[in-house]
Amino acid sequence: MSVSAAELLALTGPMMLFAFSMSATPGPNNMMLTASGALYGFRRTLPHMLGISIGVMVLMMAVAMGLNAVFLQWPALQQGLKLVGSLYLLWLAWKIATAPAPDRLGVAADGSGPLTFWQAAAFQFANPKAWVMAISGIASFTLSGDAFIASVVVVIGVMGLVNLPSIALWAGFGVALGRRLKTPMHWRLFNLVMGGLTAACVSLILL
Repeated sequence: MSVSAAELLALTGPMMLFAFSMSATPGPNNMMLTASGALYGFRRTLPHMLGISIGVMVLMMAVAMGLNAVFLQWPALQQGLKLVGSLYLLWLAWKIATAPAPDRLGVAADGSGPLTFWQAAAFQFANPKAWVMAISGIASFTLSGDAFIASVVVVIGVMGLVNLPSIALWAGFGVALGRRLKTPMHWRLFNLVMGGLTAACVSLILL
């Protein structure tokens, strides 16, 4: 086994711990997944979960290819993305806070549904926690020289393997909470709390 191959294998353990700690802790994605799981059920939230995982992986690849250097060169682009992300997150928080209680089939009275795959994937480029994951992961766990590309593949692959089941826990948690919400008042309070927590994540973007 070459030194590069041994070094690549050595990356997997620490990278798995990093991926789990970043994926399983609270943040905009997990707040929205909890609300989505409660409102729409686990199966209907799957495209949202897949969009998050694929979006994070694409963002990490973009960072590895130099997107972060572009933002350092033109910081106005990053500020614009922050503004768009903040407004979008506030809109999502409002939708969550004002969502009506679902029926027994997990369909809201107003016909609304969970985020689509593409909406969830695109949101990662405005999600501050996803940027921390991408920049920290690429900066901390990739190797220099000829092993750089291979190490990027390993890092992104490990993130993809760990991220999806980690965020699925939050959707499952939302499903379990949803089963305990028996009255319209329960749903109203739950939606207000989840909407407030999602809106609070805007401070992460602005700060």
